[in-house]
Amino acid sequence: MPVPNPDRPIGRPMIELTNLCKRYGAQDALKGMSLSVDPGSVHVLIGPSGCGKSTLLRCVNLLEQPDAGSLRVGEANFVFAPGGPMPPDSVLERFRSRLGMVFQQFDLFPHMTALQNVMVGPRLVRNMPAGGAREKALELLDKVGLSDKADVYPRNLSGGQAQRVAIARAMAMEPDVLLFDEATSALDPELVEEVLKVMAGLASEGKTMVIVTHEMAFARDIAHRVTFMEAGAMVEEGSADDILTRPENPRTQSFLSRFHLRAGG
Repeated sequence: MPVPNPDRPIGRPMIELTNLCKRYGAQDALKGMSLSVDPGSVHVLIGPSGCGKSTLLRCVNLLEQPDAGSLRVGEANFVFAPGGPMPPDSVLERFRSRLGMVFQQFDLFPHMTALQNVMVGPRLVRNMPAGGAREKALELLDKVGLSDKADVYPRNLSGGQAQRVAIARAMAMEPDVLLFDEATSALDPELVEEVLKVMAGLASEGKTMVIVTHEMAFARDIAHRVTFMEAGAMVEEGSADDILTRPENPRTQSFLSRFHLRAGG
């Protein structure tokens, strides 16, 4: 696993959320969440199931429309109000093309081979010629250790292989930010490590990443910042070492006690 680089260049944050709120009926899924993610850093979101982590990621990618607050990713700024309209489809398409999202359930196109799944985004969204898209897709499949699976359909891939194809597909759009929504939680335990290894490699290359995970040892090794959430709100945030091995909030301490993390361990 790579060691987070404390000397990485820090400038204007790549992602800024300010007082972001999201409601589903009478339920507050996000309660004024504010978050800042530096370029080239890895920010990990942890917390109990149902605390709003995945909703937060989906709001960052505008797969869900926040009800209030503001969002900036790179140069794209959005301000939200209850009942306000979503940005036009053309704006959303351009915005989402700069963010790669890897979901829990892979979501590969079953009628396409691994190679075709990785090619489809650059071909359809960026009108990349077939030859260039194929070359890029082959490079990415090699990067995730699946160059020998280019012509294999998803039904014939293991869960870990399918998730690595999904990561390659997200990378094919050359995004500014990568979002991972519990990318290993649907995998058998023996397949988790191969996906975490790919994610760690991306982090070591300086990719800006926001990761929702329950893999605490992985988070400790890879993250620059960690946020603990509960009931749609931030409880505690700090460096990976501080939050995961020396948390101050009793609720964070209680949550992490089951994972047996320790300083230096």
